[in-house]
Amino acid sequence: MDDILLLEAIERYLSGDMSAEERTYFETLRKNTPEIDQMVVEHNMFLHQMDMYSAHRNLKHGLHEAHQHLLDRGDINEGGDISTRGKVIQLWNKYKRVTAIAASVGGVIALFISGLVMYFAPSVNGNQLQQLSNDIAVIKKNQQVQGNLINEVKSKLPEGVRFVSGGSGFLIDPKGFIITNAHVLKGSGAIVVNNKGKEFNADIVHIDQDKDLAILKVTDKEFIPRKSLPYGIRKSASDLGEEIYTLGYPRNEIVYGMGYLSARSGFDGDSLSYQLQMSANPGNSGAPVLNKNGEIIGVLSTRQSSAEGVVFAVKSKNIFGLVDSFRKSDTAEKIKLPSKSSIKGTQRKQQIAEVEECVFYVKAFAK
Repeated sequence: MDDILLLEAIERYLSGDMSAEERTYFETLRKNTPEIDQMVVEHNMFLHQMDMYSAHRNLKHGLHEAHQHLLDRGDINEGGDISTRGKVIQLWNKYKRVTAIAASVGGVIALFISGLVMYFAPSVNGNQLQQLSNDIAVIKKNQQVQGNLINEVKSKLPEGVRFVSGGSGFLIDPKGFIITNAHVLKGSGAIVVNNKGKEFNADIVHIDQDKDLAILKVTDKEFIPRKSLPYGIRKSASDLGEEIYTLGYPRNEIVYGMGYLSARSGFDGDSLSYQLQMSANPGNSGAPVLNKNGEIIGVLSTRQSSAEGVVFAVKSKNIFGLVDSFRKSDTAEKIKLPSKSSIKGTQRKQQIAEVEECVFYVKAFAK
């Protein structure tokens, strides 16, 4: 489907303009095509961000007009002696730059409105003031939530770019080298997000389309390298029926899934992959697949739309080949793959707590 037509279809789907027949067809297409499902999620997020940004701009414009109106009436002045009436408004001027952050807007509004009410309406009774205080507290809370969302989404995104794909990835070297699927990285750059919501800039340094694997390097100065990784990467083959689990980002929160190895080959007998019996959704691509000993046996790649609960994972031995290829193309970079698992023999909850620190939400963007 043409990209422009697809975007128009997504717009109509999200706005509810589709007929019942069209909507049923599109939802089936979305369910069977992970890439389209991902585009719907990302476009919906984009529209939500634009709505919040518009509301934020309108609020700032309204405050500016109120401030200019008070200046024109002579109630306040920008310099010299400040009257008793002007002191309240001067507090707004003092902190005007700080209010560029959406979370601060609510607090300043609360101070601004409270001061005006106390000055202009001293006869208001206690119950009315309490109700007004409660209303202001709600407004302040809503503005803080919106400000946090804006900051989380746009903090690392370069100007003039858009998200085009996403998935999961995990560290293969404590210094900040991350592996994911090649099909996750459809753009020219990427941002990775850890389990605490912290974003980091990353470069795409190596891709192998045949193996559907790629390497990212975190280049952000705020990234703190780890001393070690809790898991090892297994070179040998895994056993049929072996219990496995994964941690990934099918949504903006890390999700745990478990299952077992159901075939030693992937789709249509692909010897590079395993077939797994477990549930997975768009966004799980690139997530680590671990056994009960905390060893990585594969990289989750695709799901089979015609069979419920059947997914595939690139075998972990391909990670070693990918790193060797990268070393030959860039001799300056050194990647040391983890060979031993420090979480072997520990309970699953403890394994998850340590592994999730090394799993990232990968968001690829293009100009």
